[in-house]
Amino acid sequence: MTFLHLLQRLFALLSLAILAAGAWLVWSWIDLRDEIHPTLGESPDWRLWLGLGLLAWSFLGRFVVMGLIGRGSAKAHGRLERGETARLQTADGAEVHLERHGPQDAPTLVLIHGWGLDATMWRDQRDRLARRFQTLSLDLPGLGLSSGFADGVYTLPRFADVVAEVVRSAPARPVVLVGHSIGGMILQEFAKRHPDMLGRDVAGMALENTTCVDPSRTTVMSGLIQAMRPAVGPMMKLDIALAPLVRLMNWQSYLSGSTHIAMRIAGFGTRPSPGQLDQTALLATRNSPAVQAKGNLAMMNWEGAGNLRHIGLPVLVFIGGRDLVTRPDAGEAVARSFAAAHLAPFEQAGHMGPMELAADYAQAVAAFTDHVLLPGAREADARSIAAGAPSREAGESAPRPPPSLSAAP
Repeated sequence: MTFLHLLQRLFALLSLAILAAGAWLVWSWIDLRDEIHPTLGESPDWRLWLGLGLLAWSFLGRFVVMGLIGRGSAKAHGRLERGETARLQTADGAEVHLERHGPQDAPTLVLIHGWGLDATMWRDQRDRLARRFQTLSLDLPGLGLSSGFADGVYTLPRFADVVAEVVRSAPARPVVLVGHSIGGMILQEFAKRHPDMLGRDVAGMALENTTCVDPSRTTVMSGLIQAMRPAVGPMMKLDIALAPLVRLMNWQSYLSGSTHIAMRIAGFGTRPSPGQLDQTALLATRNSPAVQAKGNLAMMNWEGAGNLRHIGLPVLVFIGGRDLVTRPDAGEAVARSFAAAHLAPFEQAGHMGPMELAADYAQAVAAFTDHVLLPGAREADARSIAAGAPSREAGESAPRPPPSLSAAP
């Protein structure tokens, strides 16, 4: 359980309390209006109007909340459109939804989203990258349009194996892998489990707003969350057992705008647009609460991929200066676990940096891709033409990142 999940749950309970208070006030007005003696000059009408106001807020409040805490117009965000799609049947029984954007003959970027979201979270960053690159994004098993694992068991090693299957299915290799939050954790596990694919099938990895250990240890209020740890397992299992009721609670919280407030506080470092805020809140609401609970347990049970400094693969680590879900020191620790890692710090970014600072993140990913993939390919081609030399071998280090990127401490 991270700070974001905890805050979302607290605001959902507050939203239910407001709904209950509104219902009670309307009921008490109905119950009392015939009992008050007309000569007393008292009227219970305030109960009715206040109760109706709270009920209206409970189901329509999100429109007010988005206008108050969002920046700009909701219409500017546009519709969330899916690209050219495909389905991939994995060895673990999941059917993974894939989307392709961009020129078919361009280098490929594989995008892995954060937990509780889906591939549409990449929309703003992806649209910029797809001008020059081919992007292949997926909905993680159990989320979005992907079905879950056949046995219902979710672990990060299993997710890493799914990524390996996606990479093997990519239209062009080597690819650059981009992972946000749990996506970055999955890529670390991928590097540990599939070292043979590094350098050969994968040219580099960009890890955005992530951590290298159980995320409950690198979030804001980690001390409190660790103290609550004995209760977290039962809470998650209760979410699984009562998933239909939890889903109703989540939808009510979304309609009231309470989920939007939680996402604004914990998810964004800057003031997001109403569309960005609504998209994040909607994805966290729409995805199965049972699957989200299983994924939260998987993250809390993850021991980390360990020291990966023996891997020479170029890695770019994005750090949000205002990230409350994965603190900046978590990103620095990720960078230290790789030998060829560089930092991309964004002081204004929160946990949803890939969305709120999409242009900046896309520019950094594009520069990284150009450096580790395109120049390396041109050098290999030049060597082979001039001297008949083979192209770069699997596992050989790519050229160093450009000076504009900060070296990892």
